[in-house]
Amino acid sequence: MFSSVCAAIASKLVASGQSVSIAESSTGGLIAANLLSVAGASSYFRGGSVIYTRESRHAFLDLDMTKLKELKPLTEPMVAEFAHAARLKLDATWGIAELGAAGPKGTPYGHAPGTSVIGISGPINMSITVETSSENREENMFQFTEAALTLFNTALTGSFKSNPGA
Repeated sequence: MFSSVCAAIASKLVASGQSVSIAESSTGGLIAANLLSVAGASSYFRGGSVIYTRESRHAFLDLDMTKLKELKPLTEPMVAEFAHAARLKLDATWGIAELGAAGPKGTPYGHAPGTSVIGISGPINMSITVETSSENREENMFQFTEAALTLFNTALTGSFKSNPGA
């Protein structure tokens, strides 16, 4: 669906010999699916998990629970921890994490539907908050995915600029 940005991401990862792992919640695997849609993805894609529940977060990520308890839910500092854990879990150059409320309802913590936080962990760390103001679950999932892929492409571009030899 996001073939041009995924092709750009794949090209940068292959050229630099870098890799990525994913931990996504409300996008339900769409970030991973899009990255895997590019031929040759096995050279850079380490793996991914849908961490939609607490049980799956515990099973698929080695999170520092003491540190997480100090963070507010669905915030950029929290998603940064998830991105870092995703990167470390599969020994990847980059980790991408997404946490959100796709809708039609918000979170128990008071976040409106259409809210997502996306984090990138790696040579450059970045995070954003996405608020669509929509209750449309499917549309939000696609918008969160697009935002994650765009942010990752931006991080990769920044990494190349700051590391000319990469």
